[in-house]
Amino acid sequence: MSHNINPNLVEPRWLQTLLIAVALFFLLLMLVIPLTAVFYEALRGGWQLYLASLSSDEARSAIRLTLLTAAIVVPVNAVLGIAMAWLLTRFDFYGKQLLTTLLDLPFSVSPVVAGLMFVLLFGAHTLIGGWLEAQGIQVIFAIPGIILATLFVTFPFVARELIPLMQAQGDSEEQAALILGASGWQMFCRITLPNIKWALVYGVILTNARAMGEFGAVSVVSGHIRGETNTIPLLVEIFYNEYNFIGAFALSSVLALLALATLALQNLITRIQEKKLAAAERSAA
Repeated sequence: MSHNINPNLVEPRWLQTLLIAVALFFLLLMLVIPLTAVFYEALRGGWQLYLASLSSDEARSAIRLTLLTAAIVVPVNAVLGIAMAWLLTRFDFYGKQLLTTLLDLPFSVSPVVAGLMFVLLFGAHTLIGGWLEAQGIQVIFAIPGIILATLFVTFPFVARELIPLMQAQGDSEEQAALILGASGWQMFCRITLPNIKWALVYGVILTNARAMGEFGAVSVVSGHIRGETNTIPLLVEIFYNEYNFIGAFALSSVLALLALATLALQNLITRIQEKKLAAAERSAA
């Protein structure tokens, strides 16, 4: 049975070609060329100079601090994201809409403002910060401040990936498991977690990428103490301002590789989901 398509509802070939050309030109100009320039500048002095830049004391300290921050922030926000998504999708309570709105606060507030909030809260001359320093705990211009600032700016990613999925799935399977005698932990591990695992992984990937690349909030709370509180993005700025272009672009290439790995992993997860969905549709048919 043939179907006639109204030619008025189909874009002409020349318009399709023009739109594709504009999109490709934009991607080439804004993404491909700058990314290629980063790797070119990083390797322009040769591999030895590139590796020497990455193995300097400051670079190794920045890489360690960045990995440490991500290693703490990602699991914490994964747990908090699951808890927040569970709260907002499984319970009705007064103030739920307000809490849902506040969840997006890190998206709407400038990272610089977020960093300043922590300075005003935990600074040495504040009530809380002064008391903590009296106990020997320094938050601002130290690693705890960097971790807190990164936690704040990356907090919504996992929850925002889970909430739409958990709302669409509902809680019928979980209620059935509880009725059949499963404990709350068994229900979560065998029903909830398998159903949300891909969205959780996707949210964790986004959280990790943002944690490693965060600049604004970390810049405010770090104090830029060389060899101690500089993450990779902060050290890139310092090297560039000091005309150490090889070091700046070498560290930038590390962040670029992390971004490319993140995109590749996201694409892999999407393909796996599509294959599983297609298999489920075939088995249902």
